Parts: sequence; C-alpha cells; structure tokens
Amino acid sequence: MIWFLGIILFGVLGIALTGWSVSAPGYQGPKSDHFNGTTFQNIGGVDSKNLWQVLKWMINREQGEWVEMTKSDVSYGKPPAKKVEKGLQLTYVNHSTFLIQTAGFNILTDPVWAERVSPFSFMGPRRMRPPGIRFRDLPPIDVVLVSHNHYDHLDIDALQRLKADFDPLFLVPLGVDLYLQKKGISKTISMDWWNEEQVTDTVSVAFVPAQHFSARGMFDRDKTLWGGFVLQSPAANIYFAGDTGYGSFFPEIGKRYAPIKIGLIPIGAYKPRWFMSPVHLDPEEAIQVHHDVEAEVSIGMHYGTFPLADDGQYDPLNDLKKALAQQDSTPDFRILEEGKSLMFN
Repeated sequence: MIWFLGIILFGVLGIALTGWSVSAPGYQGPKSDHFNGTTFQNIGGVDSKNLWQVLKWMINREQGEWVEMTKSDVSYGKPPAKKVEKGLQLTYVNHSTFLIQTAGFNILTDPVWAERVSPFSFMGPRRMRPPGIRFRDLPPIDVVLVSHNHYDHLDIDALQRLKADFDPLFLVPLGVDLYLQKKGISKTISMDWWNEEQVTDTVSVAFVPAQHFSARGMFDRDKTLWGGFVLQSPAANIYFAGDTGYGSFFPEIGKRYAPIKIGLIPIGAYKPRWFMSPVHLDPEEAIQVHHDVEAEVSIGMHYGTFPLADDGQYDPLNDLKKALAQQDSTPDFRILEEGKSLMFN
C-alpha cells in the first residue's frame, strides 16, 4: 500500500512540476476594471469553466469525426507577393493565421505552424490540415499580432523563427511580452483593451476586448490579457476577433472603428455549448458578431485544423451554412480555403 501511495504522490508531483514549468510569467501593474491586481476578468464577470467542469467534459466527450489530411494531399500554389502597395490582400494560412498585406506592409495574425498545439510534442491536439502557406514561402513580415497565449494562437517556435528571419514587431496583450522576452523576443509592445499603436504613417493597430481566458500551464490562469485587434489602413479597416465568446462589447468595437470592411471571426470549437459558450462563438453567434461590428465582409476562422472541442471537422461549415440560410437577408460571410487570397481595393 505504501509503495502504491508513493507512486500516486510521485505522479501528482510530476504533473505539478510540469504545470509549473510551462506556466508563463504574469502581468504586474495597476488595477483596472478588468484587472484585479493578480488576474484579468472578462467584461460582465463572465468566467470560463473550472477544473472540475473541465474534467467532466473530458470524461463525457462525444467528439465528432476528424480526418487527417497529409502534406502529400496538398498542392501549394504560388507564394504570396512580397508586398502589396495598392489595396489590401488577405491570405488564409490556417486556424486563426492570416497574412494581411497593404501599403507595402505585411502582417501576420496568431502565427501557428506547429504540428501539435500543446506543451508536448507527443500529445495534445494534432494538426489535421497542413498550413496553406509554407513558412519558407512567407514574404518579409513587419508586424505580428498575438491575441492571447493559448498554444493554438501562440506557437513559440513559429514566433522565434519569425524573429530570426524577419525581426518583426510583436503586438501582444498585457503580460504576454514577458513570456516572449523570456524566449528571446524583445521587440514587443504590450497592449491593454482600447490601446492603439501607429505602426506606419498610414497603418495603425488597436487592441480590443474579447471574452476568453489565458493560460499556458497550471499556475498562470488569467495572469495575462486576451483580446482582438482592429487594423486601420487606407485600404480597409479589418477586425480580427481572436478567440472569443459572445459579449456585449462587439457593437462598441464596430462603432469606434467604423467602417469595418472585413471581419475575421471564429466559428469553431463550440461544442458542447454548456462548456464552450463562455469562450467560443458558435456559427450563429459569429453571424451576430458580423452584424454587431457592421462588417461589410466576414471570413470564418478557428475551425477544421485542430480538434479542440467536440464539434467535428466539418460541423462549423455545415452549421454556418444552416445559420446563414435562416437570415432574413444573407450577410456576406465567407469561407476561405487555406492558401487562398482575397484582394480588396
């Protein structure tokens, strides 16, 4: 019996040490309406689920079907242009990663090229679809936007490669800069909700609220901020929602940064709703966000790449199609294949 208890204790200690080792540094700063001095909160106090609810979900999971697409199934097209001087070109890479090119300036959102979005190389959500752009085919990157520190949005290996190849500016939420600096990335600006940064004479970036949470390990829950971005350029204003549940702040984003021409809105990782609704939009809510921010065109993201929840690989697309069909007038809400681009003049 003693040896058995010893094994259990050793296992618990091992898990705790691992959880501690991968936890990110926490933000330290003055209190605000969404920071209590230690952790950040969502607007309205909406909280994600606790550990016991996580375990309940994991024990009772009924995950939909996923089929892995291998690299041999992919035929990569022509690499994107080095620069786009006139208009704006938007290219979908995968998950929540977009290449935005405008005014001779290249921006990446939440760059993820990892095979697994996990602290481990041998376990955790595995990539089911290759990225639409090979890393080596990227044009020079000037700015990287990171919405929060979850592994499917902050791929530290990709960020370090971007630093080595292009030395871009990293715009990140409060506290995430501490983790990047720990990993050798110092060219960072940390942003609070509603902060704005002028990145060129004609292009600025605002950081806006989202309803979500943060953590990379067991001991850093909500110790860094999360959010979305609005890119303001002569060609178009683009709203990148990051990762979010549905909240009251979307109309305010639309009002402050009108007119929003393009919305990049998550549509996946939403089942079961009792568990996922505080932190992930379902397709119907994504359409409502499109209306709330008054986007001219919206593009779905955060689906089909990594099995993060119980929705199957094609559930977001099928449910989005159904939700669009129920609208009084069909909004311009599109799906863009990996590697495909849209040009806006």
